[in-house]
Parts: sequence; structure tokens; C-alpha cells
Amino acid sequence: MRNIFTIFKRDVRNISTNWVAAVLIGGLIFLPSLYAWLNIYASSDPYGRTDKLPIAVVNEDKGADVQEKHIDTGKEIVSTLKKNPSMEWHFVSRKEAMDGVEYGDYFAVMVLPKNLSEQLASVVSGNPQKAEIDYFVNEKLNSIAPKITEKGATVIVDQVSSQFVSTVNGVIFDMLNKLGLQLEQDLPDVQKFENYVFEAEKSLPEIYDLLNRGLGDATDAQAIIHEAQGKLPEAKQITDDGLGQINRTVGYLNEAEQKLNEMSPKIKADLKKVSDISNEANDFLKQLQGVQMDFTELDNAKKSLDERMSASIERVDGVKQDLVRLQELVEQLPTPDEKPDSEQQTAPSLSSPDLSGKLDDAITKTDNLKKLLQEAQTNARTVNSVVTGKAEELDQAVDDLQKIAGNTSVELDAFMKEYVNTIEPTVKKEVATAKDTLGKAKGLLTEIQSTLPKVQTILGNSDRELAEGKETIEKAVTEYPYVSEKVNQLAEKIRSIQGETDINQIIQLLQNDPNAEKTFFEEPIQLKENRLYSIENYGTGMTPFYTVLSLWVGCLLLISLLSTDVHGEEFTTRQVYFGRLLTFGLIGLLQMFIVVAGDLLLLDVHIREPFWFVVFGVIISLVFMSIVYTLVSVFGDVGKAMAIVMLVLQIAGSGGTYPVVLLPDFFGMINPFLPFTYAIDVMREAVGGIVWERVAKDLSFLACSSIAFILFGALLKARINKGTNKLLKKSKEAGIFH
Repeated sequence: MRNIFTIFKRDVRNISTNWVAAVLIGGLIFLPSLYAWLNIYASSDPYGRTDKLPIAVVNEDKGADVQEKHIDTGKEIVSTLKKNPSMEWHFVSRKEAMDGVEYGDYFAVMVLPKNLSEQLASVVSGNPQKAEIDYFVNEKLNSIAPKITEKGATVIVDQVSSQFVSTVNGVIFDMLNKLGLQLEQDLPDVQKFENYVFEAEKSLPEIYDLLNRGLGDATDAQAIIHEAQGKLPEAKQITDDGLGQINRTVGYLNEAEQKLNEMSPKIKADLKKVSDISNEANDFLKQLQGVQMDFTELDNAKKSLDERMSASIERVDGVKQDLVRLQELVEQLPTPDEKPDSEQQTAPSLSSPDLSGKLDDAITKTDNLKKLLQEAQTNARTVNSVVTGKAEELDQAVDDLQKIAGNTSVELDAFMKEYVNTIEPTVKKEVATAKDTLGKAKGLLTEIQSTLPKVQTILGNSDRELAEGKETIEKAVTEYPYVSEKVNQLAEKIRSIQGETDINQIIQLLQNDPNAEKTFFEEPIQLKENRLYSIENYGTGMTPFYTVLSLWVGCLLLISLLSTDVHGEEFTTRQVYFGRLLTFGLIGLLQMFIVVAGDLLLLDVHIREPFWFVVFGVIISLVFMSIVYTLVSVFGDVGKAMAIVMLVLQIAGSGGTYPVVLLPDFFGMINPFLPFTYAIDVMREAVGGIVWERVAKDLSFLACSSIAFILFGALLKARINKGTNKLLKKSKEAGIFH
């Protein structure tokens, strides 16, 4: 142990008494700090000086008109960039910008295309298009600069997008606000519509039944129309026949009226003549009463009376024949029983029972008159036999004749009055009435006949319309299941909405302040950053890595210039190992103090736990020195190479710059076995805030590593040096190794 300290004291004395050695050692102590300080200073705030990065901007936007309002997004972006000092913006032409970025005058170029505003304005059309901003970057100039410029370009795009979204949302929410007001006004109608839907849902079965009934009714109506269309020709024929019958009947009536007018004077004259003859016979018979006549006078009187009676009978027969002919004319007129059904419905009766009865009575009365006259004539002819047989009865016979003649005269007078006052006026009246009725019937049938084409047209139209209506009803019946399902679904949705959402709340939501909604959607989410173990700047964050790296580099500088062996005196290999380890450890501590002091005092680095930062630096320095010193002390020049290889592996695999998970799998596998991993981690604890569990883990690994290397050197240095000395001797024979 004494020899170990002897070696250490001698090394300290030699350094302190030899100014060249002191200068060299001083340089070795100070040089690692420069490595750390310069890198930390350069990394202190690299993103704070992005205003020195030249970025070209080309504005080719022509603007666009949206709903009578002109927008120029390119101009707005340029105006925004001029107020944005984040980068060194250059507003140039496309050719100058592209030439500059290719040559290296600009790190990147942003080109605002001609249709930028037009693409943004397409949001109000039915085919919105996303706007594009061309971005060109020269990545060969620097590996970090493209990321910085890209971030800047992204920020600009985000700002423009946010502003555009805010504007569009402002318009949308203003429309929604108006919609809310309109919806509030239309709320009663909306509620009525809901009730209509529910009523429709309840009425669906009834509607279905109604459709089926309507379909059946349409089919029946169509059949009726077809039947009516089939009856139209028959109706036309019947109407034509009715008009013909009426025309013929009118002809008969005219003929009957003419005959009546012709026969009426003759009948009256005959009746007058018969009446005169009857009166004359009556007067003649009166003259015979009480007069004594001889048979010659009686015979002349009887002959005269007989002639008068024969004339009267002949006249009465003539009247009867005239009445019979008149009755035959009346009977030739069509009666209701003789007419077709259609005519019975439209034409009135053309003859009257009174007219026929009157004529029958008149004919009967003429027969009665004729009988009376014949009886009188017969009695007159029997006078001769009476006189011949019984003279005394002559007067009685004449009296009887006179009575018969008197009765006949009375009957003739009554019949003549009845004919003149009753029969003839009645017949004329009935004929006139029949003609008037037939005229009306003819007018009615004529109107029906003129209406038949219209009826045919109406029936045809009705048939077509019924066919269309039937087709529509059939389609409705076919579509009923779909409509029923949709109405039920709509009603169910309305019930669901009513159960889940209050329409008044929706109206209240739509009526919110459009400006407040616009501001909300301009930045709907704000990132509330809560920093745990906050690091002020990038330089502070990189301080653990560069400090640890400088300590390892300091160890490499020492083993490159200082010898690990003692020459000139006899010491054991183990004594030399520990003696020089103390010397190297002391110089390493001095390097560490210089580096840490500069971090704390010279640089703008905020260390949360400066005391522990120094303590952890001391431990790391001793651990690194024990590792590097042991490698060189045991393996010689090979150990130097091994220390350098470890440096290379630890820079990449320790996670000092990039998270290990972002590195290739190889570095992820070796990371847990690298001293840098734990050294950087423990220094970060001092910088950001200590979690002692992590510190204990990190220091335990470092302590174990140091102890392992020290034990390795103390126990195996002598054995391994025998082999390395042979290699060293052999290498010097080449004349290029010292």
C-alpha cells in the first residue's frame, strides 16, 4: 500500500516541478471542458435562431369570388408571414426561388399556387377540393434545417387552416343560429307533424282496408261503366225509336184532329137533322091525336112517318159510324202498354180513359137513339094492323107513338147537347193535351239524343281515369308494406328522439352565440402542458450527455499521452496498477470539476440539484477513469482501441441524443450494458429533479462496473501484460508504433 502511494506522490511531484509536464497536464485537464461547453452552448437554443434561416415564398394566388365577396388567401398569407419573425422570409418570383433553393441560397421554398383561394372557396360548392401549397426543400444543405423549415411551413399551414375553419364555422354557426330561430317559430308545425306521423301510424290498417275497398269499388265502377258503354248503342236506338214513335203519334193526332174537325160539322148536322125529324114526327103525331082520318090519310101519314124515321135512323147510323171512325183513330194511338220500357220512362200517356169512355158512351147513346127510332118506326108500321083489328085502339097507339117520339126528341136533344158541350170539347182537349205532352217528350228525347255523345265521351274519360286511379290504388296497395314500415320506423325514431332529446334544448343549442362558437372551433382543444421535471431549454437538456461524453473523452486524452506503467524502479504489477490509477483518477477529477464548474457558472444551464450534479460527476469520473485506465493498463494499445470503440458504441446506444426505441435493435440490446446509459441518466436526475430509486439503480450499476474493472485489472494485469508486451515488442519492429 505504501508503494502505491509512493508512486502517486512521485507522479504529483514530477508534474508540479516540471513546468512542461504541468502545462501538458493542465491542457489535458482543460481540453475536455471545451468539448462539453462548446457543444452545450451551441445546443442551448438552436430553435430560437431560426430567423436566420432563409426561406423563399412565391405568391401566385389570383384570388377568388365567393358569394359576391373577393378573397385573396395568398395575399393574407404573405401579410401574415411579414409579421412572423420565426424565419427569414424572402418574397420572390418562382424562378428566383427555385434557382436559390437549388444553389443553396434558400433552405426551402413555399409556392402559393394560382388556384389556392379558388380551392378554398370550393367548400361552398357541391365538390369541395383541398387546397395545396407546394413546398420545396434542399435536404443536402443540412440534416436538421429541413425539419425546422418543415415545422415552420406546417405552422403556417395550420394557422391558415385554423383561420379558414374559423371563418367558415362562423358562417355556418350564423346560419345555425338563424335556423334555430326559424325552428323555434316552426316548433308548433314540427309538433303537428309529429302528431300527423303518429296519427298516420294508427290509421295504417284503416288506410289499408280503405285502399282495398277503393280498389274493389274502382273495379265495380269500371264494370258499371263498361256495361253503360255497352248499353249506349241500345239507348241510342231506343231514343231514335222513341222519337220515331212520337213523330208517328203526332201524325196520328194531327190526322185525328183533322178528321174530328171534318166530321164535327157533319155529326152536328146529322144530329140536328135527326132532331128536326124527330120533332117533326113528334109534331105530326100530336096532330094525329083526336083527329078522325080515313085509312088513305092514315096510310099517307104512316108512310110519311116511316120515311122520317128511316131518315133519322140513317142519320143516327151516320153519326155512329163517324164516332166509331173517331174512336178507331184514338185507339190507333200508342198506349203505355205498347211502348218500350225506355219510352214508358220518358214519354207520357198519349190517350185518356175519359176520351175513350166518352166516345164509348156516345156510340152507346147513338145505339140507344137508333133503337128508339127503330122502335118508333116499328110501332108506326104496326098502326095499320091496330087500326084494322081494333079501331078503338088507334088513339092509344098514336099516343104511344107520340110518347116515343117525344122521348126520342128529348134523348136527341140531350145527346146533342152532350156532344156539343162535352164529347167534342173533351176529344179536342185530350188531343191537344196529347200533342203538348208529345212535344215535351220529343224535346226530352231530343235532348237525351244530343247528350248521348257527351255521355259516351264522359264514360270513356271516366273509364280511363278509373283505370289510372285503379292502377294508382294497386300501386299504393303494392307499396303499402314499404310505406307502413317506413312510417312505423319514422314514428319509432320520433319516439326515440323525444325520449333522448328535448327539441327545445336543440333550439337553445342552435341559438348559441355564433361568435363564441366560431372562436371555439378556431381552437377547439388547447394543450395544457404540465411539465414534470421541466428543462428550460435544449442546451440544458443536452448538458448530461455532453458532460458525460467530455469526461470519457478526457479519459481517452489522458491514456493517449500518459503512461500507465512505471519505469526505473522495481514495483509489483499490482502496485503500479493502483499507483497510476490514483494519478489518473486525480487528473480525471480535476477535469470533471472544470467541466462541471463551467456548466454551472459559465453557461446558461439551469441545474435543479447542483450539489448532486457535482457529486454524481465525481462518481462518474472515477468510474470512467477506472474503466478506461484498466483497459489500457491491461491491454496496452489494444485497450486504447477498445476504449475508443466503447465511446463510439455509447454515443449511439446510450440514448443521450435520441430515445433508444428509435434506434436499430442492436443498440437497444447493448443499451442496458453501457456505462453511458446510467451515467447520463443519473446526471439527468440532478438536472431535472431527483428520483432516488432511479439514482440508486444507476449508481449501483456504475459502482459494480468500476469494481469489476478494478478487480479485473488487479488480478489479471500481470498475466495479460505478458502477452501484450510480446505484441507491443512485435509491433515496434514495424517502426511505425511508439
